Amino acid sequence: MNNNNVASQPFDDQRPGTSGLRKKVKVFQTPHYLENFVQAIFDTQTDLSGGSLVLGGDGRFYNREAIQIILRMAAANGVAKVIVGLGGLLSTPAASCLIRKYKTDGGIILSASHNPGGPDEDFGIKFNTPNGGPAPESVTEAIFSRTKQIDAYRITDHDDVDLDQVGEIRIGETLIQIVDSVIDYTELMADLFDFERIHQLFNSGAFTMCFDAMHAVTGPYAKHIFEERLGAEPGTVINSTPKVDFGGGHPDPNLVHAHELVTNTQGHNGVDFGAASDGDGDRNMILGRDFFVTPSDSLAVITANAHLVKGYTSGISGVARSMPTSQAADRVAEKLGLECYETPTGWKFFGNLLDAGKITLCGEESFGTGSNHIREKDGMWAVLFWLNLLAVRQQSVESIVREHWKSYGRNYYTRYDYEAIDKAAAEALMQSLGDKLDSLVDSDIDGYQVAYADNFSYTDPVDSSISSNQGIRIGFTDGSRIVFRLSGTGTQGATLRVYLEAYEPDPQKQTSPTEEVMKPLVTIAQNLAEIAQHTGRTEPTVIT
Repeated sequence: MNNNNVASQPFDDQRPGTSGLRKKVKVFQTPHYLENFVQAIFDTQTDLSGGSLVLGGDGRFYNREAIQIILRMAAANGVAKVIVGLGGLLSTPAASCLIRKYKTDGGIILSASHNPGGPDEDFGIKFNTPNGGPAPESVTEAIFSRTKQIDAYRITDHDDVDLDQVGEIRIGETLIQIVDSVIDYTELMADLFDFERIHQLFNSGAFTMCFDAMHAVTGPYAKHIFEERLGAEPGTVINSTPKVDFGGGHPDPNLVHAHELVTNTQGHNGVDFGAASDGDGDRNMILGRDFFVTPSDSLAVITANAHLVKGYTSGISGVARSMPTSQAADRVAEKLGLECYETPTGWKFFGNLLDAGKITLCGEESFGTGSNHIREKDGMWAVLFWLNLLAVRQQSVESIVREHWKSYGRNYYTRYDYEAIDKAAAEALMQSLGDKLDSLVDSDIDGYQVAYADNFSYTDPVDSSISSNQGIRIGFTDGSRIVFRLSGTGTQGATLRVYLEAYEPDPQKQTSPTEEVMKPLVTIAQNLAEIAQHTGRTEPTVIT
């Protein structure tokens, strides 16, 4: 076996975004492109030399090829052990689980999350630190800085490793350990949730469920946990076979893309509980029969009911939400006397709070929920939490949520996404809107009194680091909010996200359709930001 130094030149577009580096597959297939970024990880994360690494991905197109390249590079860079998911598959939550359980020096996760897969679609790579969470900005900036200077990378000329057999193999001095991560992950879930009680729920004959794995990575996890361990009927998990192109679908668990699941929850014959996860398994959607639970409400309900669930019976230390997420969790925290933190978008911002013990639960409006069991959002965890709650309370999903609204008020919520718009136009929109902020405070806009208007800045309460320009917030005196933000998860152009929230404390007024309640705020948002003028778009790409 030979270790080779391959000459290369820097690429100028390798700055990681919110969740790592995401580009089109063909960009990653450009000679030296993936290798440069991986070498930058090894050059900056020096503990990996002589240390251990977790490696796997969501199974999308180019996943296997990338793993083989990274394994040969790991060996050439002196990594002592690499733990790889069977078949190259590793959900993002399971990767975090393995990093923490086996105390590795980090992990490399190959995923573009909920983005489409295929030869003409998206691919991604990110580094997770030894706590199991996404690398903080200090680490990603160090990696990016190195990519701008790199002139060579190290790689062996070893044959491909068989990824489809559990066992061990060596590339030189590097031990490659192929593991079935479903087993490790299931053990963790069994510690947190009352599997016996959930099993009884499935065997009661009065409960039905459908889980849509969307031909993504959670298929094997869901089949094993729901159907084999918990006794759900065979076929409860649909679209369970991971495919490199996600079966031609878009692995984003929302009402638009998980249409088969939504149909299965509708009408008299609909299942009692529906759920879905995304490409890499870190997101979730929760449905009852003819009832959609917003991710913001889901976090609030989980917070309010944590004491009923096995792993959280001793109480929780606090809760955090991303800034665009609705303030529903804040109202629960206030009533229960808990700390509630508002962070920028990006799961890495929850990491310090979790490590410091300041919070137990956290969530984002973009279908992500989690707790201190790992350092990533976790789709399967959220589904199991709801199953445990349903087993304990013996109520429907809708009944649980409506009772919650009566106690805490309802935060109506919706998000408008304008995808793949011209980046310069999007930045001009945000600049123009930012220039108006000072003049908006205390003004009246179509009957809504502005209480505050700012560009959100976050000071981390643990390490005092500051993250500025995290999104424009416009809050009204009645508790309503509009938030504007450019997303960092796309691979082309820019995505403008507009988040709208209205608070209704009166139970008699909590049954109005969301679109009806939101109409005035939608109009204000579109006019205030001059969306059509800047982008040419009169309608959003997706409404959730």
